Amino acid sequence: MYIEERQAGENGRDYALRILKDNIIHLELAPGSMVSEKDLAAELGLSRTPVREALQDLAKAQMVDVYPQRGSQISRINYELAEEIQFTRNILESAAVQLACRRATDDDVRILQENIILQEFNVTNARKMMRLDDEFHRELFRIAGKMYTWNMVSSYSLHFDRIREMALHSVRELKIVNDHKLICAAVSRRDEVLAKELMEEHLARYIVDEKEIREKYPAEYFA
Repeated sequence: MYIEERQAGENGRDYALRILKDNIIHLELAPGSMVSEKDLAAELGLSRTPVREALQDLAKAQMVDVYPQRGSQISRINYELAEEIQFTRNILESAAVQLACRRATDDDVRILQENIILQEFNVTNARKMMRLDDEFHRELFRIAGKMYTWNMVSSYSLHFDRIREMALHSVRELKIVNDHKLICAAVSRRDEVLAKELMEEHLARYIVDEKEIREKYPAEYFA
């Protein structure tokens, strides 16, 4: 399991939840695998209570199935659920990018462009790319003045995020960075119609790439 240091002011539950989410998204905790509260607590240097609470939070998000006396199982990839999340994100992010077109300053566009440059340098680093990808989308919500909506979107996107991770490792013609360049250019030109179209196409890629993803990963990863 990939473990980062605890952040200042981060309580045990939040730390456990952050690390477990990260490892689930990046498949360090593989879909369908069993984990034990005791072992996770030992790895994280925590008592069992915050780990138990984090697992309960993940169970509510349908990312783990908790079996009393047996442990917890990391949920398998559920494409139907991922498509539903993608559907919701598509509605909200399309609206956000249109608002961003109306509100973006030159400095806002420069921040998006700097993020894209970092993406180009880190395209082979899946973990870094995921974070930069998230930052790009978060910036669009910030520009739109809808950060509460972004926090809501990001909180329920775990199933979709695992597919994003898998796409970074399996899709032969990865188009994420170019998508972001085109979206940024549309925002810079204040072209709301084009920005919306580009965002819809961008978010649909992970679902379209299902065949390549399934070819790359074991069948038991999928529901």
